[in-house]
Amino acid sequence: MSDYNRRDFLKSSAALAAFSGASVAGALLPVSLAQAQGVAAKIRVGLMLPYTGTYTQLGVAIENGFRLALAERGGKFAGRELEFFKVDDESDPPKAAENANKLVQRDKAEVIIGTVHSGVAMGIAKVVRESGTLWINPNAGADDVTGALCAPNIFRTSFSNWQTTHALGKVMKAKGHKTAVFITWKYAAGEQMMVGFKEGFEKEGGKLVKELYLPFPQVEFQALLTEIANIKPDAVVAFFAGGGAAKFLKDYQAAGLKGKIPLYGSGFLTDGVLDAVGDAAEGVETTLHYADGLNTKKDNAFRLAYVKAYKLQPDVYAVQGYDAGQLLAAGLEAVKGDMNNKAGLIKAMESAKIDSPRGQWTLSKSHNPVQDMYLRRVVGKENKVVNVAWKALADPARGCKA
Repeated sequence: MSDYNRRDFLKSSAALAAFSGASVAGALLPVSLAQAQGVAAKIRVGLMLPYTGTYTQLGVAIENGFRLALAERGGKFAGRELEFFKVDDESDPPKAAENANKLVQRDKAEVIIGTVHSGVAMGIAKVVRESGTLWINPNAGADDVTGALCAPNIFRTSFSNWQTTHALGKVMKAKGHKTAVFITWKYAAGEQMMVGFKEGFEKEGGKLVKELYLPFPQVEFQALLTEIANIKPDAVVAFFAGGGAAKFLKDYQAAGLKGKIPLYGSGFLTDGVLDAVGDAAEGVETTLHYADGLNTKKDNAFRLAYVKAYKLQPDVYAVQGYDAGQLLAAGLEAVKGDMNNKAGLIKAMESAKIDSPRGQWTLSKSHNPVQDMYLRRVVGKENKVVNVAWKALADPARGCKA
């Protein structure tokens, strides 16, 4: 994969293990005893998530989902308990590498679960590519993570930014929309979702007439909403999430645009915010890899268990955290809990078929989910599934040499 292939990864991992204190200690013990202690010890898991700021609720939902997957297996993966080390990444990209290194160097994390913000994910990618630490990304959609920066130890259980909006082009053209404006924060996630939408929409014959940006995490939308009103496109497509999404939906309604110019978006525009926005989101349609009302056996069981455990309704972030746990469990079960068998662990994770609340999914060669993208419509407090907008959509993984 790129200039960082499987052989390089396994060599670097072996070298790192040889110089770790645990390995030195193990070398002084009889082989059978050292192996037994290695399997019996708790697996050190680093949680690098936003626990403050705009994305706080998203980080909590991801952790809740991961812990639910663990609880369903009796608190152990492949017979091994997990020990958690937590770092608040603050959704702050300049601090990303430092925070990731706290988990890798200070806490000796064997696997990192994180994060939400695409800019932070780029910092994590740099650290884990150098250290060889296993990383499961349960949200951040930065295309490069499973694109140009793909590596054997990097996995994603969520989406690429490109995936979340590409199917919207087909949906909107079928509804007769010929022109659109895209509005988002100016950072990796927003810009890449814009590209995914533009490619899909223009391939169908539509035209993206304007791209509107504001700095993350600013939420002063009025000037841009006035510009949209003046442009008068057939439709508006937006990406915001968390508290920013809630304010945008309310401001869109307050500006008098709701009901005049149809609003669409990446599903994060309406996920996890419906309780906070009243009727401002009613009727908004989005595309995403999860929806309310899928009514499958797996999803129904997951939703019931989540509500029972946390007294909260689950959302897509909880699903992605849950599937991060499921993916790690699948790998560990295949190697009988032996984290030192990285080649076997990675191979098992690569070939896993995840029975997810969102529907079954597999991993592409770049370790990004190949998954159905749903068209959802806000009805009351739910993102109700309308249909499958794109079956088994795979990210193009540009730049990844898997």
